[in-house]
Amino acid sequence: MNILITGGVGFIGTNTAAYFGKSQKNKITIVDDFSRNGVEKNAAHLSKNFKNIKIVRSDVRNIGNFLSDLKKSDLIIHLAGQTAVTTSIKKPLLDFRSNLEGGFMLLEAVRKNNPSAVTIYSSTNKVYGDLSRHKLKKNKQIKRYENLIFPRGVTESEKLDFISPYGCSKGAVDLYFIDYYRIFSLNTVVFRQSCIYGPHQIGVEDQGWVAHFAKQFLFKKPITIFGDGYQVRDLLYVDDLIKGYEKAAKNIGKVKGQAFNLGGGIKNAYSLLNVIEVLERKFGYSVKVDFSLSRAGDQKYFVSANDRIRKSLGWAPVTDLERGLDKLIAWQKINL
Repeated sequence: MNILITGGVGFIGTNTAAYFGKSQKNKITIVDDFSRNGVEKNAAHLSKNFKNIKIVRSDVRNIGNFLSDLKKSDLIIHLAGQTAVTTSIKKPLLDFRSNLEGGFMLLEAVRKNNPSAVTIYSSTNKVYGDLSRHKLKKNKQIKRYENLIFPRGVTESEKLDFISPYGCSKGAVDLYFIDYYRIFSLNTVVFRQSCIYGPHQIGVEDQGWVAHFAKQFLFKKPITIFGDGYQVRDLLYVDDLIKGYEKAAKNIGKVKGQAFNLGGGIKNAYSLLNVIEVLERKFGYSVKVDFSLSRAGDQKYFVSANDRIRKSLGWAPVTDLERGLDKLIAWQKINL
């Protein structure tokens, strides 16, 4: 199978390329502009360990740089783009060009040159906005919010509400991918992903918070929490996400033209303070925790119900936070 991965030396891209690269039957082309700090190490890792992976250093909007590979691709996984809400507020034009323009141009290239390819879009739970209509209860005993209306998690019936330039850019491409199935019969599918973590994730304060927290513990540095720390996310280990991509590619007839919430689910739902407690136990010490104001567009509670993807593909997360964190920390100790 010929596979094209945009943003392929980022965190999810590196893991995705490595997963599919294990089979010599797969020929993989990565397109990445190397704009994120630390991705050179990811690229070196892939180049050293996989002879069936080719890396094209290019902005995804420069389609001509990889058009020949796009035309041959059986599977296209679009991961490229600006990834942080905070950056989108500081630099909305960058966010627009990277996410919306880049995603649209790729989609158009697929329509014109390879409409039969399975094309997966990595979207985000931020397309649902701040979920302000949800009724939450602050449980001080377990240090987390509880969702009184959706105790089993959020479904795809949730109203879209694009808050922040990031939400707007990701959400617009999300809908374009769905519409290009309806209007042009492309084999597109959208994953509205929750908090993904795992090896090859650098983790910075405004993106990749689980890896960032673990890194701060590793180097005994302070952590800043924006808000009260009771915010809840369902945490999904990256390998489980990639198996969702694989299942969708193999069963595209069951999922094309649809969007799926994809996360760790209720069994892997933790607050920020809960994760810090787990890290304290794993490292055997504490770090200083500071608190600051909540950030625009932040969700106090998001957990994916995962009902639609479970019914469509039989997919469910299998890696719990304890095991996932052990793998992440083991990687960080060697590579950071």
